[in-house]
Amino acid sequence: MYKVDYSSAFLLVKKMSDIHKDQRVGVYVDVQNMYYSAKNLYDAKVDFSKLLDSAVMNRKLIRASAYVIKADTPDEEDFFEALRRIGYEVKIKELKEFYGGQKKGDWDLGMTIDMIEQAQKLDTVVLVTGDGDFASLVDHLKARGCRVEVMSFGRSSAKELREAADNFIDMDDKADKYLVNGGN
Repeated sequence: MYKVDYSSAFLLVKKMSDIHKDQRVGVYVDVQNMYYSAKNLYDAKVDFSKLLDSAVMNRKLIRASAYVIKADTPDEEDFFEALRRIGYEVKIKELKEFYGGQKKGDWDLGMTIDMIEQAQKLDTVVLVTGDGDFASLVDHLKARGCRVEVMSFGRSSAKELREAADNFIDMDDKADKYLVNGGN
């Protein structure tokens, strides 16, 4: 007869589900989603420094990536540089203009690839977006053993994304903490 020791399995489950200072954390910010959510809901801008501090929660930050679209607007480069000074790796994609004048720019696939590739080096992934297209990714990362936390303004977040996350941080609950230039 074999004796099974479940104590190490319990510790592994505890490690993935609890928040603790030794967790290795990656933060992935959909800047456009956060920008438009703050603008439309509060007529304000996101404080990306406070957002990063709240996402990390005194854990070990391994990577913080901010995904932006270059649209050749005034002060754009200053904003990108400010994100770098805060500690983000800034990933830039050009805004595409199609025949007929339609413009498009999103990072969904790029963010997904980065998170899947980096997940093996992380205990927790913090995804900062309200975009429901990421719900399947959240499920995939959880199946690979990562804790997945989602941060966004609840009123502009997809229900399926909020429900898929191990933890949902509703930035609406303390909007003034995450905003500059306003906040209702």
